[in-house]
Amino acid sequence: MGKGLFAARKLIENRKKFRWSDRRYVRRILELKEKSDPLEGAPQARGIVLEKIGIEARQPNSAIRKAVRVQLIKNGRQVTAFCPGDGAINFIDEHDEVIIEGIGGRMGRSMGDIPGVRYKVVMVNGVSLKELVRGRKEKPLR
Repeated sequence: MGKGLFAARKLIENRKKFRWSDRRYVRRILELKEKSDPLEGAPQARGIVLEKIGIEARQPNSAIRKAVRVQLIKNGRQVTAFCPGDGAINFIDEHDEVIIEGIGGRMGRSMGDIPGVRYKVVMVNGVSLKELVRGRKEKPLR
């Protein structure tokens, strides 16, 4: 590779060319996350609860993690969202409006022993799920 006095153009071109071997650069430039992501790159999204489901935890744990199937309002896609907190699933009913966000796994993937679940429920009918679980607030009747 030339490093001479007039080699700046060659160095710049090579830097542009070899950036395409970096996976993060490619995903960012081609906007692959926004295309495949149900939330379309947004930090949170609103949806309607379709059903409550129990998901078996991965080995070596044995538990049934409580989750809900949510249909997003903005694009109609269906995702599975985890309900964090002891007894949190009891505050969520079918046809409730929930707000979901990423669960915080690496590279936007699932977290811990919950297979295939990438989102968690944050609010139910405009009230924080954490507040409901702690008993500080009541769920509004709609």
